[in-house]
Amino acid sequence: MTSNTSFEGARPVESAKVAAANWVKVLAKYRDPDPARSAFEIAVSIIPFLGIWALAWWLVDYSYLAAVALACVNGLFLVRLFCIQHDCGHGSFFANRTLSDWTGRLLGVLTLTPYDIWRRSHAMHHSSAGNLDKRGIGDVITLTVEEYRARGWLGRLGYRAYRNPLVLFVLGPAYVFLLENRIPYNFMGEGRYWLSALATNAAIALLIAGIIYFGGLMPVLLIFIPTTLMAATLGMWLFYVQHQFEETHWDQADDWALHEAALHGSSHYVMPAILQWFSANIGIHHVHHLYSRIPFYRLTEVLRDHAELAQAQRMTIAESLACARLHLWDERQRRLLSFRQMRATYGV
Repeated sequence: MTSNTSFEGARPVESAKVAAANWVKVLAKYRDPDPARSAFEIAVSIIPFLGIWALAWWLVDYSYLAAVALACVNGLFLVRLFCIQHDCGHGSFFANRTLSDWTGRLLGVLTLTPYDIWRRSHAMHHSSAGNLDKRGIGDVITLTVEEYRARGWLGRLGYRAYRNPLVLFVLGPAYVFLLENRIPYNFMGEGRYWLSALATNAAIALLIAGIIYFGGLMPVLLIFIPTTLMAATLGMWLFYVQHQFEETHWDQADDWALHEAALHGSSHYVMPAILQWFSANIGIHHVHHLYSRIPFYRLTEVLRDHAELAQAQRMTIAESLACARLHLWDERQRRLLSFRQMRATYGV
């Protein structure tokens, strides 16, 4: 992974914080969405998604295995639909906020994600990413070395279990999308978020009931659930590597700066073109965090026009695999460590 975060217009004496903040002015010109392009992106995502769903349903009568395999492939289209929902939450997909919100709410039925709840928790993630004093909502739980060492054996065991790849990328996503999203437990006292959850749940229930009425239980078991779980696992991996890499950026609140954390604490995940398409350029995450109002289809314009950002925080798929072995933030060395590295350095 390489890092090159210089800003062409910054004076040599300026701090990294000022340079990171200066990018906002440069990126503002990319923020305007093209309504025709946005409509096109929805069409080329949802039409194949529904078509593959129908084909898999037809295959249920001939081959369970083929139906499941096709459903897993369709998980890629569901990831893309979630990424479009993500842009709607930032108000970047359509200039009309109402249109963006209702597009996001409808997509939230397919992604099993109550839109208004997710939009709020994701906004909190953007406003506090990299801030050690504001962890817990919309992020992967990450302890510092000192916090981990201060825990008892049971607390350490619980954290180790949570950071296990099986939990993070298989059991965890299933829990979040199938169960946790059903109740706004982080916003229990706020009626609008209960409405979001209940309305989404009701729409999902009607959708599943319709599938069962017309096709029985097997389409739910062989198509609906595999598609959802595949998308959830892929989405969780993408979210993980966006911020959980060795040279990421965390600070205590007094030293934390929004734009510096956005630039240095978010990766540029370099993927083959087909995977970049399915993930709606979400791998260009450092630019997204610097200016979240940029539509996903304009993020490549930013990299084309600004070599500094094209080279910053680059991480390939091969390099990203090592990120799954990182567990603890070391405030002294300012990097993520594995449990083994922590023991080798601190003896516990």
